[in-house]
Amino acid sequence: MGKRNLLKRSMAVTMAAAVAAGTLAGCGSVQGRNADEVAQGAQTLGISVHDPSLVEADGKYYIFGSHMEAAESDDLLGWKSFASGVNAANPLFDNLFDEDMAAFSFVGEYVDGGYAVWAPDVIYNETMQKWVMYFSTSHDYRTSSICFATADDIKGPYTYIDTLISSGFTSLTVDNTNFKEIMGDDADVSAYLSSAQYNNLNYPNCIDPTVFYDKDGRMWMVYGSWSGGIWLLEIDQATGRLIHPETNEETHTDKYFGRYLLGGLHNSCEGPYIYYDEESGWYYLLVSYGELTREGGYQIRCFRSENVEGPYTDAMGQTFEYVSDHHEYGVKMLGNYQFPSLKTAYMAPGHCSMIKASDGRMYLAYHQRFDGGTEYHEPRVHQVFANRQGWLVAAPFAYSGETLKQDGYREADVEGRWYFLNHGTDIGKEIHSAQEITLQNGKVKGDLMNGTYALEEGTAYMSIEADGTVYDGVVLDMTDEAGNAVRCFMGVGGNNQTIWGVLYLE
Repeated sequence: MGKRNLLKRSMAVTMAAAVAAGTLAGCGSVQGRNADEVAQGAQTLGISVHDPSLVEADGKYYIFGSHMEAAESDDLLGWKSFASGVNAANPLFDNLFDEDMAAFSFVGEYVDGGYAVWAPDVIYNETMQKWVMYFSTSHDYRTSSICFATADDIKGPYTYIDTLISSGFTSLTVDNTNFKEIMGDDADVSAYLSSAQYNNLNYPNCIDPTVFYDKDGRMWMVYGSWSGGIWLLEIDQATGRLIHPETNEETHTDKYFGRYLLGGLHNSCEGPYIYYDEESGWYYLLVSYGELTREGGYQIRCFRSENVEGPYTDAMGQTFEYVSDHHEYGVKMLGNYQFPSLKTAYMAPGHCSMIKASDGRMYLAYHQRFDGGTEYHEPRVHQVFANRQGWLVAAPFAYSGETLKQDGYREADVEGRWYFLNHGTDIGKEIHSAQEITLQNGKVKGDLMNGTYALEEGTAYMSIEADGTVYDGVVLDMTDEAGNAVRCFMGVGGNNQTIWGVLYLE
């Protein structure tokens, strides 16, 4: 059924499985000790919310995920589930499983059985004065629908309103969608087909919707997964429905599916999220590459644009369009990694969302698997910062209340033995493990890289130059999952690679 297998399906995992996955607690310090002596540990949240959409409201934080999972938190550290399971008893919806089952009228049950309710995104529509949830239902890797529901309270219950757009239709099934309602009764369905089947190499799989406001206050939905790539449609704020533009081949705009942004040819690229940064004016498009299994190479990539409709480019100035090999496109923010203070490697991070919270911090939420032999996953929240070049860098460890030092750092603060890793641009199961690097007197020395570094004294900005590439980044003090006090460096290079460094403090 294609590369996108069905680990989107629910995975009920006990706390024992979490332990098996390596999510253990630990404490201590590693400065001046060998990696083998380092305190071992990782955070255990005790909940699994796949494809988390992060929302702040009424002094709390909420995440909504696939399989009708949802949780709330006061501090982004501890989470409590308030909805779970694709069934009528779940309080998240009040009519999704009514007799007509309208949200599933086109897609039916998933090919492996049961009903697929995936990747919701929740936003407050100021015009409607409603909480609106955009979510997808699916039958297989190309036959899907995007629906929307509204609620008066962020926790629901949400009332299904309508199905907005569908993919995977053929000439025999198109009448079960709203395609002709949008395109006209005489629309040429064959233009969307290949050998009588839906042409999913060039047109999208209608899942993974996320919704955002642009700089002018307009609302948009970005969506798509593998298949024909990532697409964009404007939303009518008065109704919550889609605005379908006129077809324009020059701008790769289709009346039904909207504006093509990137991806296609069934390259791995899904879970799009566009974050508009008011301060810099950049639109950041975050996507996930790879397959979402533990060893599938799942990871987070970043593109950006000064215009909401693109083009979206990476640090090399590239736009990811129809290519046979896409691993060098997009800034790889994070993939599989391991530091000496973590007992297990962290694997397959992806399908993220991002907000700027009322506390002024930027937070990245995503689901994380571990190198423990299972597909257990947990949601994680990391702080995100912009480097001097305006590229986003994520803190290496889960948020625990840290903030940037207002008075910055001096040269002596960054000298010492660090553990560095490079996330590279690979898409695979390789785990990038940290190696010892020494920073001293402006020099970088170690097996991983040799070069120079430059600290902007009195600030949190530092750059490292190695092998002809400058990695521009940020220094941050925080606590790792094992309880160690650490000083971190996160930098992005013009080669689309992100490096992380950790200095364990006494």
